[in-house]
Amino acid sequence: MASRSPRRAVATILVAAAILLLIGLGIWQVERLQWKRALIAQTNRQLGLPPVPAPGPDAWRTIGKADAYRPVLATGRYQAGADAYVQAVTELGGGYWVVTPLVTDAGFMLLVNRGFVPAALRGRVPAPVGPQRVTGLLRLSEPNGAFLRHNDPAADRWYSRDVAAIGARHRLDRLAPYFIDAREPTSGWPRGGLTVVRFPNNHLVYAITWFGMAALVAFMAWRSRRRI
Repeated sequence: MASRSPRRAVATILVAAAILLLIGLGIWQVERLQWKRALIAQTNRQLGLPPVPAPGPDAWRTIGKADAYRPVLATGRYQAGADAYVQAVTELGGGYWVVTPLVTDAGFMLLVNRGFVPAALRGRVPAPVGPQRVTGLLRLSEPNGAFLRHNDPAADRWYSRDVAAIGARHRLDRLAPYFIDAREPTSGWPRGGLTVVRFPNNHLVYAITWFGMAALVAFMAWRSRRRI
């Protein structure tokens, strides 16, 4: 009987630690849920705001997740021959985003996702010439590539809109660290206005799962002790 006491004490400690860990994970998911809801609310508010000038070099260091999807506008001229075609799947099917540098009137360069084209139109949608006024949504850079598919700058093959890598590939100076998704719908190609603003929010389910597992472990431990 005495030999069982140390074992029972160790088992009790392990069970208590497991329950505390599971409760802690549940609390963490509740905190994540509150953060995600605040992010969604903030983004929805931003989407309804009038566009502001695209942030210039003085503001680049402070741009972060809170700035994503902010409506912005920029004026300037597109740089010919520097398009990047980024693989994409949209409601129109598979194809490419056409990302073109804009030499802004403010003196810096800015990548503009002009919209979507089907694969057959790759390399066949030159940027418009002359002064341009672009309105759209500020988007954060998408480094490296997509899941299991890495960008290949040397081959000009892109799976994500990696601002720094595209800028280096096309030797763009004073390039903003973000890009713009053209917001205005168009009837021709490239097709703009296809940005999908969606945030997965499964934190409540995760929280219930962790709390439920904590309750289950506690219940099983209670039943085990009753049988002893």
